[in-house]
Amino acid sequence: MRALDRTTWTLTWRLTRAGGRTGLLATGLAVAAAAISTALLLACVAANLGLNQRADRTDWRNPVKSAAPVAVEAVGTTFTRGTPVTVVDLAQLPGKQAPAPPGMPRFPEPGEMWVSPALADLLHRLPTDRHPVTGTPEGTLGRAALTHPGELVAVVGHNPTDAAVTAPREEDPRRPGDTIAPTRVADFTGRPTTDGIGGQYVDLAKIATILVVVPLLVLGASSARLSVSRRDQRLAALRLIGAAPGRIAGMTAAEAALTGAVGALLGAAGYALLLPAAAQVPVAGGSWYVADLWVGFPVLLAVLAGVVAMVVVSALLGLRQVVVGPLGVARRSQPPRMSFLRALVFVGVILGYSWFNENKKSEVNGVLVFFAAVFLALSVIGPWVVGVLGRIVSAKAGTPATLLAGRRLLDDPKSGWRTVSGLTLAGFVAGFFALFSVSGGSPWGHPDTLAVAVPKSRAAVVQEEARHRLERAGITATVGTDNDWVAVGGGEDSVQVTATVTGGTENLDRARTALASLVPGQYPVTGTDTNWSGQLFARDFSTSTRVVLGVTFVTAIASAGITAASSVLDRRRTYGLLRLAGTPLRILDAARRKETLIPVAVLAGGSVLTGLFAAAPLTVLGGASTLDAGGIALLVVCFGLGVAGLLGASALSRPLLRSVTGQTGPRPE
Repeated sequence: MRALDRTTWTLTWRLTRAGGRTGLLATGLAVAAAAISTALLLACVAANLGLNQRADRTDWRNPVKSAAPVAVEAVGTTFTRGTPVTVVDLAQLPGKQAPAPPGMPRFPEPGEMWVSPALADLLHRLPTDRHPVTGTPEGTLGRAALTHPGELVAVVGHNPTDAAVTAPREEDPRRPGDTIAPTRVADFTGRPTTDGIGGQYVDLAKIATILVVVPLLVLGASSARLSVSRRDQRLAALRLIGAAPGRIAGMTAAEAALTGAVGALLGAAGYALLLPAAAQVPVAGGSWYVADLWVGFPVLLAVLAGVVAMVVVSALLGLRQVVVGPLGVARRSQPPRMSFLRALVFVGVILGYSWFNENKKSEVNGVLVFFAAVFLALSVIGPWVVGVLGRIVSAKAGTPATLLAGRRLLDDPKSGWRTVSGLTLAGFVAGFFALFSVSGGSPWGHPDTLAVAVPKSRAAVVQEEARHRLERAGITATVGTDNDWVAVGGGEDSVQVTATVTGGTENLDRARTALASLVPGQYPVTGTDTNWSGQLFARDFSTSTRVVLGVTFVTAIASAGITAASSVLDRRRTYGLLRLAGTPLRILDAARRKETLIPVAVLAGGSVLTGLFAAAPLTVLGGASTLDAGGIALLVVCFGLGVAGLLGASALSRPLLRSVTGQTGPRPE
């Protein structure tokens, strides 16, 4: 294609080099923006793919009943120091040849126990009377059997007549997957778990991805428009001396492709270097296998190509004025205008989101799509609001700095929006999370009382056996019965046999070990145990909130710093003329600050309200939807840190402003 022939590439390269130090600095800023976007985009993709890989490796623990079985599989969950220990009981049926379970070289023989590396280490450190599972490990489970490196799992072999694989087990609806009745299986393929806390993690990952990716997309697209005035002037001059529109488009695409590709490659390198550190971040109970966070070369190449394409398309979208009216660009006589249609688009998206939530709220993926649309719509209305503010500020200005700020916002609202877009979108994220409140408390039982469910007719016998076991273990405990809903089993005609243990966690775990086989198919649990997944999700939700807020605000501040420096380079001719006309440097710097703070004061407040509005239909994830004192404190802290970061980023470009205005005069390219 002629537009991208050798001449185009050569001319683009020469013009880029001819820009001097300031031109190379502007290019470097665009590369940095693309690199940040790429690295964090890859991290988001990796987290989602990693969660899927984790889930796939637990399918074998959710057995599928077969008409031609070769083995029996049952699953139970006990606890040690509050951490769940998954116990998989297996037995090969007589005359059958069962395949090896995942992570094992062969099917376990009766009496053999295979454990995860983390459980093997724990058993080595704990005294025997506190072991969550009894027996000597025969081998170590491989990665294929585990969700994460720290997971505690034991696979125990049995005879097909043992109580562990024949006694009935009743599943607890509060703990999906923790207890699975003996199931006759033909293999260990299993099936995905569709209920429970796992679904909430998937939804949380999707929401977090949207909240992180949208600001990154805006930053990546904005990277192509950094120093846009300088580039438009250069391209307009070429157009005026006879360059064809195709050549201009080709040069724009070539420059954007070069900066985008270099930035994307640097971002990919940063992502690869950060993988070992990212793998240590605990999610859903443990850290990650590094392989789970590696997206693979096909996905990597797709993300890199997507970033480069986004940068190129964004650059080309701004070419219409250069191609159609190059003289106006050269004379700086055609300030861009924002159409009121942008506001109508935003209102339309808001109304669509409201309608969908009222009529289709059960379709979670659809709600998330509209949620992302609302987030993106802020980028549509943002430049229009900046233009309106510029008109108001220019008309009401009482100081030279305010007048300069208002005129800049009015003349180039897109540039003003790029400076504050990061913090505006971060305000949406803060408003979104301010409405959530996730509680990990347990409403059942007591944390020091173990319980098992038995038929009422056997309650006395089981109580007596429990007393004897605890006495032999030297544990002081009060054994009794109650009807609390902690242990599940036995149907309506059942009662809980309880053991209230004093002496803290160590004695409680010793009591667990002593009572482990008190009732076949059950492990003694406390009220805290029944809600372990809820507590874990509450902690992870809090962690993810901090991570997402941190990423979005760091992105916002980085975006502000990059665009502020680029804006100084972009307007160095204007700043030089103002300095020659006698404008003090402090007035120019004050104008820059007001050009940032005025839009932020309006847009950040509006984005917070939009975030609160968008969060309301999704608060079913957290179980609450009120703006309490914690939510208000979150908003205040985030807004304060955001503004401080924005001012700090602007201050870092002050030496650059002094440098470009300290020249004897503007130097046109």
